[in-house]
Amino acid sequence: MQNPLKLGFFIQPVHPPSRPYADVLREDREAVLLADRLGYREAFIGEHLVDSAETITSSLAFIASLADACPSITFGTGVLPLANYHPAMAAAQVAMVDHLVQGRFVLGVGPGVPGDAEAIGDLGSDRTRKTQEALDHMCRIWSEAPPYRIEGEFYRTTTERSLDRTIGVGVAVRPLQRPHPPIAITSIRADARGPHAAGVRGWTGISATYVGAYVVRAQIQSYLEGRRSAGLSVDASSWRVARSVFVADDEATARRYAHREDGAHGFYFHVMRTKLAKAGALGVMRDYPEQPDSELSTGQCIERLVIAGTPESVADQILAFRNEVGAFGTLLYTGHDWADPALARRSMELMANEVWPRIDRAVHGTIPRTDGTIYSD
Repeated sequence: MQNPLKLGFFIQPVHPPSRPYADVLREDREAVLLADRLGYREAFIGEHLVDSAETITSSLAFIASLADACPSITFGTGVLPLANYHPAMAAAQVAMVDHLVQGRFVLGVGPGVPGDAEAIGDLGSDRTRKTQEALDHMCRIWSEAPPYRIEGEFYRTTTERSLDRTIGVGVAVRPLQRPHPPIAITSIRADARGPHAAGVRGWTGISATYVGAYVVRAQIQSYLEGRRSAGLSVDASSWRVARSVFVADDEATARRYAHREDGAHGFYFHVMRTKLAKAGALGVMRDYPEQPDSELSTGQCIERLVIAGTPESVADQILAFRNEVGAFGTLLYTGHDWADPALARRSMELMANEVWPRIDRAVHGTIPRTDGTIYSD
């Protein structure tokens, strides 16, 4: 019997910049509310400062706005770009949100994107090292007694001069989860060090929506090797994989909606392909290392990287993908622009109510695939 597979939700989000900002924020909130009602286990929220397509500028503020409206789902930052923050600021805001959502929170962290770095005058720094230092400082703030005396290469945190315990000044609030919320990293490269480091430290991780199968497989293996080297269980149940999925009541509708280059999925992959190409990272979209660039057009990326079809077909595709890349714990359904709101909602409903029960039965016993193959334990 395979390990159980959980269903979660993820939005960067990516919307056409021409849409009114208030409308896309309402739509993104509605998508998370729907995910909570349908029983999705987690919702990870992206964050960008200067991007009129990826328009959530504070993942923590967005999560806080949903705290009372979503009683069940676990929230995550996907990711909080720590290099954009002072550790004391990030530690305080994360602690508050962890309390607002009653401990249903995962701290996803990363260095952020070049555009945001340029906007805040930080384009030339080593943002990976800044992120590592910021996270270490945050963990110390949450664990050490004040006054804080934390010095690093990039940051300095102290409350020595202002400390007054009798009235609370200079004393940081701490998260509800102790010693801190679960920590997750995101990864897009096959040879990235992040998954191994996450495994060593007992953290979790997320494979990005737009990366190819060989990248996901390499990340899961690196994560497991990290856990093994640290003497932890060699178990990938904490690893998450984000995928673009669209489910419809019939195959024709699914393909017509999901595979159009001028549709929501097409726009998403055009945006991500353009950004990756500018960063010299287009190769992460390959399904195998030697795959030629001629097979990485937007249309071909949609065909390869979007899982679309009827509930039966989508379930089969997800199970086949998991067999290809290796076991992982949670599939994050990536939310896209609701080009057709009724079909977008229906896809999320079918995913939860028809696709997932079939997957759950498959990983716990036997169930026939539509092509006649039997999945079994």
